[in-house]
Amino acid sequence: MKLGTFVAALLLLIIAGMPVRAAEITLSEADNKCLRCHDEEFAQYDGGIHASLRRQGDAEAPACTNCHTTHRERDKPPYNTANGKPCSKCHDTIFDAYVASVHSQIEVSETDDKDAHVMGCPECHRAHDVKAAATENQLKDACLGCHQDVLLVHQKWLPNARLHFEAVSCPACHAPAAQRKVDLRLYDSATQKRIREKEGVPQFESRVRAIDIEGKGLNALALQSLLKEFNRDGGEGKTILRGRLEVRTGDESHQLTEKNKAIRECERCHSKGSDPFQSVTISIARPDGRLLRYDAHNEVLNSTVSIESVGGFYAIGATRIKLLDTLLFFAVVGGITVPIGHMTTKWLVRKYLKRGKGQSGSGHPQNQTPSAPDNRSAPK
Repeated sequence: MKLGTFVAALLLLIIAGMPVRAAEITLSEADNKCLRCHDEEFAQYDGGIHASLRRQGDAEAPACTNCHTTHRERDKPPYNTANGKPCSKCHDTIFDAYVASVHSQIEVSETDDKDAHVMGCPECHRAHDVKAAATENQLKDACLGCHQDVLLVHQKWLPNARLHFEAVSCPACHAPAAQRKVDLRLYDSATQKRIREKEGVPQFESRVRAIDIEGKGLNALALQSLLKEFNRDGGEGKTILRGRLEVRTGDESHQLTEKNKAIRECERCHSKGSDPFQSVTISIARPDGRLLRYDAHNEVLNSTVSIESVGGFYAIGATRIKLLDTLLFFAVVGGITVPIGHMTTKWLVRKYLKRGKGQSGSGHPQNQTPSAPDNRSAPK
């Protein structure tokens, strides 16, 4: 073999082998080396969203070496508060929204709190155990982790503050520039937990697309059909909907402002035709916790199908859902008139029976047969 041919063949082998070798290092070799000493951190990572994405075949999802330098020891986490790296390498639009938020603008020199510092990504999302943002109450718990007395503060001016905390996300009020919507989530009525897609058996998207053939979003009848499909699966309880008011995108959820700029006007939501109730989605949790959403018509909030779902954040006249106002009106009227009607009827029956007994006990008997004359002769 000529030297030139041999060199060319060798170069082709090297070039062809480079991506394979790099992939092996990223996926196995480097991670295994980290695992030898950092088993606790690796266990946290393995239970998070990044590892889940890798198991699903996403080679771009970060592993240890994407955030840590392999040949340099660090005394502190590698997160850079100035540029958000390594998080901002993948989540650049979210980081841009965060930079303009109140959390990134805290100046330690302006406060007497020695523990005050700029809130970075790991403070809310954790460094290794990174869960999907939509996982159960993670976002609310992240807020309450620092703002522990916030419920008591809100109770001083906000009616039904506890109910608001359950049915309204924090950014829905504290990111006033964001657009808001109602998300109807599939829940199991027995466990009171969000329904998740089964690993390897996705059903939600195929079902909604089979029902919504034209792709225009679910109407009330289509939503009812979807619930029937999930109830056929034989879960622990009945599949129900639970409504929640939130912002439309993850970027907007990071546009948090100072508390004095947060929404406090009740009419922003509790008025006829208010914006948050014009956009509606139906959602289910993926196996890794991320939400899978599908658009629905806003008319579903006025249907009997959704009464149970909006009940968690409904107050008469508050959402301007006429059907619920009407049903509640009849329920209240019925709750008052039925007992009164029952007591009135009972009193009238007793009075009638008493009058009948009084008439039968007074006067002479009617239609009394006259006694026959005595034909016996008197003694002579």
